[in-house]
Amino acid sequence: MDERLQRMLGGALGHPRPDSPSLDSSEQVYISSLALLKMLKHGRAGVPMEVMGLMLGEFNGSGVSVEAVDHIFQTNMLGMLKQAGRPEMVVGRYHSHPGFGCWLSGVDMNTQQSFEALNKRAVAVVVDPIQSVKGKVVMDAFRLINPQTMMFHQEPRQTTSNLGLLNKPSIHSD
Repeated sequence: MDERLQRMLGGALGHPRPDSPSLDSSEQVYISSLALLKMLKHGRAGVPMEVMGLMLGEFNGSGVSVEAVDHIFQTNMLGMLKQAGRPEMVVGRYHSHPGFGCWLSGVDMNTQQSFEALNKRAVAVVVDPIQSVKGKVVMDAFRLINPQTMMFHQEPRQTTSNLGLLNKPSIHSD
């Protein structure tokens, strides 16, 4: 398809034009030390199986703040927060990949799609409790990107935040 026709059809079908800048949906994800410890403890307790939990926190103008995760009380906690007038809400979910790195599988992407249908800013955090040793935490945060961008050869998921570490998510961790 010639470039001029592609531009005309792309714009008409709601697809971004090839030369138009794509929207940057990345943002900082702040995870409190208590929430991180709970994620790692929960992940280690589940080895060799994967575990999953909800992340409570808040969305602000520039990022996501995760204040608490607790797999035992997560269902009741939402009701208690509402009764107490606390601003925390479910900002996403975390789960573990014990020993096989941080990435989103097809099942993970389907689950994340459900979370993003409720809130487009929801994040998925993956932690590897086996590879997280000696003060080095192996984790990544993800959000799905529009599947229509696959036409332009972009990958179907992206890391939203990983301060201090610039390695691309992979099955293996250094």
